[in-house]
Formats: sequence, C-alpha cells, structure tokens
Amino acid sequence: MQLNNNVTEFILLGMTQDPIRKKIVFAIFLLIYLGTLLGNLLILVTIKTSQALGSPMYFFLFYLSLSDTCLSTSIAPRMIVDALLKNTTISFSECMTQVFSAHMFGCLEIFILVLMAVDRYVAICKPLHYMTIMSHRVCGVLVAVAWVGSCVHSSAQISLALRLPFCGPNVIDHYFCDLQPLLKLACTDTYVINLLLVSNSGAICTVSFVLLMFSYVIILHSLRNHSAEGRRKALSTCMSHIIVVILFFGPCIFIYTRPATTFPMDKMIAVFYTIGTPLINPLIYTLRNAEVKNAMKRLWSKKLISDDKG
Repeated sequence: MQLNNNVTEFILLGMTQDPIRKKIVFAIFLLIYLGTLLGNLLILVTIKTSQALGSPMYFFLFYLSLSDTCLSTSIAPRMIVDALLKNTTISFSECMTQVFSAHMFGCLEIFILVLMAVDRYVAICKPLHYMTIMSHRVCGVLVAVAWVGSCVHSSAQISLALRLPFCGPNVIDHYFCDLQPLLKLACTDTYVINLLLVSNSGAICTVSFVLLMFSYVIILHSLRNHSAEGRRKALSTCMSHIIVVILFFGPCIFIYTRPATTFPMDKMIAVFYTIGTPLINPLIYTLRNAEVKNAMKRLWSKKLISDDKG
C-alpha cells in the first residue's frame, strides 16, 4: 500500500514549535514518563511477588499496569525525544506501527477496565459465588479474550490507515500518529473511512463507558445491603475505578466519536488518555488501596533485610 503513496515520511509538529516551550515539554513529559514507568513497574513487581495479592482484582490490576506501561511507551519516548530535535520526522512504517501499538494497548486498557468492573460486580453482588465465578481459569480466559479483541481492533485501525493515499502535505499537527490527524492529510474523500473509525474506536469507547457506568450504578445500589465497614471498603474501591474510567474515557469519546475534524485542543485532550492516565492509575490504585500499600511495604522490608545480610 505504501508504494501507492508519494509520502514516505511525516513531520510531527509535537505539542509546540516554540523552542523554549519545547524544553519545558521535554522536562515535564520526561518526568511524567519516568513516574509512569516507576509506578507501574512497582505495581507489576509487587503483584507478582506478593502472595497476599492473589485475588482476581489484582490479577486484572497487573494487566492494567502492563497496558499502561506499553501505551505510554508507544507514545511518550518519541514525543520526549522530538522535543529536543529540530527535524521531527517519522517514517511511514514507524507511523503505522505507532497507530497499531497505540490502539492495541489503548483498547486493551478499555477491556481490562471492563473486566475489573465485572470482577467488582461479582465480588459485591455475588460474594458467596465469587471464587467459583472468577476462578483463575476464567480470569485467564477473559484476559486472553481481551488481548485477542485488542489485536482485532488495532488490525482494523491499521487496515484503515493503510488504505489512505497520501500525496502531500505530510505535516501532522500532533505529537503522535493517529487516524484522526492522518485523515486530514489523505488526498481522497475520507467520509466512509471516518464512519468506520467512529463505528470502531468510537463505538468501543462509548459502549464500554456506558456499560461501566451502568455496572457501577448497580454496584453502588447494592451496597445499601452491606455492613458499614463493607460498604466503606467497597465504595473506596469503586470510586477509584470510577475516577480512572472518567479520566480515560472522557477524552477518548471526545476524540473518536465526531466527524473528521481536528481542533487545537485535541493534543491537550489526547494527553489525558495517552500519557496522563498511565501515570494516574498507579497513584490511584496504591494511595487508595491498603492491601497494595502493605504488600509494597513488605516487599521493601524484604529488600532491606536482604541488603543488610549481603
């Protein structure tokens, strides 16, 4: 498909073209990315090494942190390096790879958030059957389905991108390659492709968000039958999830459920779900979760003891 295009590379304008602001962007997003890696890798290591975090909720949290790490890594490093360069070009193949990886791990995050809502629903509304319904085998199958679904979604997105003919210009007013800004550069009528984009990405975001909000309404309604302590603990967990869902899905729905137009605010809004949410997730799930904090303390204590013995 690339042979039919006159464009072999694109120019990414990034967050800004002002030299001073580019240095500020570099510093801020380097810190954000390092914080994202540190926070999510800490959660991954803690869950893998702690026997106390063996419940399905933490099994799904492990994959949420993994998808956060991969989503941020597919976008942030390139953005950070480009902030230091004058020539911010990206080859056609690299651009298509970024489209695929961003949608792959973004979609995986959506599916994992849905699975976490299902897990909380079963835990709160069907507590006596929780371990039977959410067995290790069932959880493994659900995560495998999430991976397959993400691959199907991102394959559909990349097939749409590869169908677009580019004959110039090749300047993308964004900090990463995505279908919306690419549609603006295509030298063909993109009406049908935009409809397919909305029916794919837009539908996944909107339907998942509605299902998640509906499930949490049911969960919160059912909490009235629980004890005060059980209600407090379940409410704390659910509120963490709801905060993540709103921060992630709000920007996604804004970007992917509208006609093929771009707005100056798109780049800042995209920052929320591509770079912001992967940083916020570990903060929310550790600061608001006593079990994770205790497991991290035990892990740190073991490391200090082993270092002292060494």
